[in-house]
Amino acid sequence: MLAFWSVSFVLLCVWRFSYAQYDHLGYLPGYQDPAQDLYTVPELPKDMPRVPLRLAGEKRKHNEGRVEVFYEGEWGTVCDDDFTIHAAQVVCRELGYFEAVSWFPSSKYGKGEGRIWFDNVHCTGNERSLAQCESNGIGVSDCKHTEDVGVVCSDKRIPGFKFVNTLTNNINSLNIQVEDVRIRPIRSSYRKRIPVTEGYVEVKDGGKWKQICDDEWIQMNSRVICGMFGFPGDKRYNTRVYKMFARRRKPTYWDYSINCTGNEAHLSSCKLGHMLSIKANSTCEQGSPVVVSCVPGRAFAQTPMAGYKKAFRQEQPLVRLRGGAVVGEGRVEVLKNGEWGTICDDNWNPVAATVVCRELGFGSAKEALSGGQLGQGMGPVHMNEVKCSGFEKSVTECPFSMDKDSEGCSHEEDAGVRCNVPAMGFQQRLRLSGGRNLFEGRVEVLMERNGSLVWGTVCGEGWGTMEAMVVCRQRGLGFASHAFQETWIWPGAVNAVSVVMSGVRCAGTEMSLSHCLHHGEYLSCPKGGSRFAAGVSCSETAPDLVLNPQVVEQTTYLEDRPMFMLQCAYEENCLGSTSSYIPANSYQSDYTNNIVKCRCRYDGHRIWMYNCHIGGSFSAETEDTFPGLINNQVTHR
Repeated sequence: MLAFWSVSFVLLCVWRFSYAQYDHLGYLPGYQDPAQDLYTVPELPKDMPRVPLRLAGEKRKHNEGRVEVFYEGEWGTVCDDDFTIHAAQVVCRELGYFEAVSWFPSSKYGKGEGRIWFDNVHCTGNERSLAQCESNGIGVSDCKHTEDVGVVCSDKRIPGFKFVNTLTNNINSLNIQVEDVRIRPIRSSYRKRIPVTEGYVEVKDGGKWKQICDDEWIQMNSRVICGMFGFPGDKRYNTRVYKMFARRRKPTYWDYSINCTGNEAHLSSCKLGHMLSIKANSTCEQGSPVVVSCVPGRAFAQTPMAGYKKAFRQEQPLVRLRGGAVVGEGRVEVLKNGEWGTICDDNWNPVAATVVCRELGFGSAKEALSGGQLGQGMGPVHMNEVKCSGFEKSVTECPFSMDKDSEGCSHEEDAGVRCNVPAMGFQQRLRLSGGRNLFEGRVEVLMERNGSLVWGTVCGEGWGTMEAMVVCRQRGLGFASHAFQETWIWPGAVNAVSVVMSGVRCAGTEMSLSHCLHHGEYLSCPKGGSRFAAGVSCSETAPDLVLNPQVVEQTTYLEDRPMFMLQCAYEENCLGSTSSYIPANSYQSDYTNNIVKCRCRYDGHRIWMYNCHIGGSFSAETEDTFPGLINNQVTHR
């Protein structure tokens, strides 16, 4: 990790990923500007050593890991004896995170190396450093590395946080330290585009936005910037236009250069280059401000008429994501010999996960998930011990192993990913109102009516689970638990009483409710939208059942019931008008027990189930063989 500094102290890089680049669009009204509340390093007693911390270990995110301490020139660990959430709070705050979420004993993130510097740590949670907490004393411990403690910190960072590092003998390992990063559109044609794909790369340092001199900027740096903002690649741009802008208004340059390999998930993971000799901080001797132009994935590109003609497109559908609650996350499945299968998580890492993300038209991977965290798949395990360089076009091009030793991989080890996706502003155009908590309520959308944007309700007629799934995804609330066609129990907002959307029909995979089929300006909602407005209840996790349609086909049977036992079904309108077919609405709009949709045939004595599909398996190809999938109408002969 290359870095050169002549001063006696060094700032260790910390990253706070945010959507600051979209401030001008008003997407985050509650965004707190770090310049308003800059973090200052807490003062410690003169006799108290400043002990640097870091998070390390296996299969982790940036804000979690094994707690490691640097003392007397050596990195060591902390024992889990007497460790509490209060100690975790001190660690997280010292590392620049807003708070601690949880902590784990027994080397959850793998066994560390070296000394165990702290044991029997007792913190109140108000200490400014872990070294201030009571303990056996630095280096006094009877623990083993099987007792190394780990913490999980919040994603939210302390505004303006900078970690002062005194490790002057370890300069080459330092990464970039900035408060924030953004792509700021300069050309008028790009200012109104969503997502923002082209503009100056700016970093916030000391509460001020600064440009980067392009003297030593390389294409790999642009690749990382585009990846962290959700784009699979970058492209050329008109340099002459931006040089003209730079001449009109003199930029304020950042003091350092950047050196990325192209595989980093965030700018914070790149290496810090040498200090630039920028005269009066206003010019860059042989260049101008860094500009990136990113290529959006197909799902995030505007129409060809409006630009983005070269939007990233997947050449062959060899890879897909399943089981994720939001766009850009899911269990990784690959197609081999005409059969979809999964990838075993042995050696699964962010580099391989990023190959998957970019292949599917997203940015770099935020997380490489293991242990079937996003649901267990079905069918074969096609790949194991995947080793990618990071520049493959498809994960199927990466070397992997499927020898006899790896045949024991089960679906409990299915690999998954969470990818960076562009900020589209969808979440701010929909809200849930009147619920008991953030995960439920009446659906209210922001729509254009008579030239202005107004909040209103969605007609509940025909509202079902697929539509509710889109709402929960759009709000970032996970999966739909229930879909409600009546919401009289939720009063909703007083400024959203009129119906502004009706006739909504979703496949369940759309990123926004506005992407679903629906009536245009001419609404049709016979019952109105007050008590009959659409509502949802969301769940952070998916059902834990794994349905096998083939088993459903083989085990379905018809059970005779006396008519008086069908009173509830009759009152709920679940009985068919004739006995010649199973009614279309024969199940509640609910994911509590999962749903399998099947073709069925009933002759009055027997019932046959065939062509079964899991409820979320809607696609064009399944619709061709199962035309009733979109409206649940069962074909009868």
